[in-house]
Amino acid sequence: MSVFYERFERHAHGEGVKGRSTHYCAGCGHGLAHKYLAEAIDDLGVQDRTIAISPVGCAVFLYYYFDVGNTQASHGRAPAVAIGHKMANPDSVIVSYQGDGDLAAIGLAEIIQAAQLGVPITVVFVNNAVYGMTGGQLAPTTPLGHATATSPAGRDLSMGAPLKMTEMIAAIDGCVYAERVALFDNKERITAKRAIRKALALQLENRGLSFVEVLSECPTHLKMSPRESQRWVRETMVRIFPLGVKKDVKSGRWPAPPPPNFDSARMVEVIGGFADHVESRDAKLPSELGDEVGLKFAGSGGDGAQTAAMLVTRAAIHEGFDATHIPSYGPESRGGTSYADVRIAVDEVLSPAVTAPNVLVAFNAPSLAKFGPHVLPGGTIIYDSSVITERPQQRDEVNCIGVPCAEIAAGLGKAVVKNIVALGALQAATRVLPEKVFIDVIRLALKSKPKLLPINEEAFRRGAEMVANARTSPS
Repeated sequence: MSVFYERFERHAHGEGVKGRSTHYCAGCGHGLAHKYLAEAIDDLGVQDRTIAISPVGCAVFLYYYFDVGNTQASHGRAPAVAIGHKMANPDSVIVSYQGDGDLAAIGLAEIIQAAQLGVPITVVFVNNAVYGMTGGQLAPTTPLGHATATSPAGRDLSMGAPLKMTEMIAAIDGCVYAERVALFDNKERITAKRAIRKALALQLENRGLSFVEVLSECPTHLKMSPRESQRWVRETMVRIFPLGVKKDVKSGRWPAPPPPNFDSARMVEVIGGFADHVESRDAKLPSELGDEVGLKFAGSGGDGAQTAAMLVTRAAIHEGFDATHIPSYGPESRGGTSYADVRIAVDEVLSPAVTAPNVLVAFNAPSLAKFGPHVLPGGTIIYDSSVITERPQQRDEVNCIGVPCAEIAAGLGKAVVKNIVALGALQAATRVLPEKVFIDVIRLALKSKPKLLPINEEAFRRGAEMVANARTSPS
């Protein structure tokens, strides 16, 4: 079986010539790097074990070409994704395939930490000295004097000197093999092929991180022919980035941790959660909310907005929904601004940010002023009326409900439960999730502090009662 797909379906559903060609420019070095990587995978017999991490860069469509496991990573994050795959499945063969902007700029912290950990992954680093995909901007590896879209007069020392990534990675203990190769003639291509194969073979020996830098031509942004760009790499890049092996540790093995344990009972014990399964649930949101709902919780640091948001997220997951929680903190542990976005979907959350919420829970006036105008028509605002003394200017299409959360919490003798009061109000006002599941997640959160459970349950009940009374009282 070929490591490459028989047809590349990126263009025209893989029909005709387009089904046999990649998206790379003529003379680009990625094609050769792909070829050598595919031959190494085939030669070592690891196709069914290999997972390739695609970068954000010129090789972003790698997964259209390699018939292996594939994961697309955010810009620069490929080493972190690679480590996740390796730790979850230690027998897998992981290839983090990255360009110079992806690895040496936005992903610099990730590759350094990956090398420090020494997790056995193989990094193929294609260095063409420019941000190729996004328009030819200055890269960390751009030579001094070289003009780019963002350094039209040429790179000078005010922009820093080029980063020598192979030497940098070689100096880190967790790296066992680091070599820089090139593609500009047959001799160097043979060396590149051997280096990539060796980097994979060392991973099979569970040795540590292997790093191969490939100096690659980019005729498009060099504005040269393929042959001219090969000469430029040989005469300019090699002078700055000397070829050869920079590190080759002959002994030692990575001390692999125990295999991961996916036993559901053990996971519940360690991370918390409900022991019953949710797969059989027919999860549905209230009809007026459709198939997805966005909630925003906002207040001062210490108001409990983050805790309330996390409890709602856990409750939604328990009910069988897909749910996400994005926290945003101010710099202060108390008193600064703090808000959280929660997205709940029947099928899958596609975008976790909640810029226009269906529901806003505001614990202070600045939060109400900032986020209130963005609540969607037909939505609900729940605000702490014991802190926000002026009733907000109510839009006809938004239901504003004032609940004295802080006052109720103080009356119960525990000011910090005002966020639980707000959750009770939220449940009663929107019915976004059943009351029982809210109580369940509160009990789970407090299982190590059972003495606090009665006051939290009472706080939830009081919040719900406030909404119920507001609905039944005459207007």
